Amino acid sequence: MQGNTYSISEIREEITRLPERFAEDPEAVTVTRHGKPVMAILPWALYESIMETLEVMSDAELMASFREGVKELAEGKGEPLDDVLKELGWE
Repeated sequence: MQGNTYSISEIREEITRLPERFAEDPEAVTVTRHGKPVMAILPWALYESIMETLEVMSDAELMASFREGVKELAEGKGEPLDDVLKELGWE
């Protein structure tokens, strides 16, 4: 066993301890068969984060707006957050 990698036979013994392990180290666990990765076990929060990211990335309109915003920032365009908050009356 190495780090967050377990063989199928090892994971059988470790599976009930994974929730406590994830609380200390929320990294995915790799499960191998014959030394090759065959699956990953993830903490729920990491799984949810990945799914939300995929949802955002699959929204073409949102990603186009995001890319435009990144481009504008790189070009020095945009307004400081404090100024925007003042304009909106949120400060």
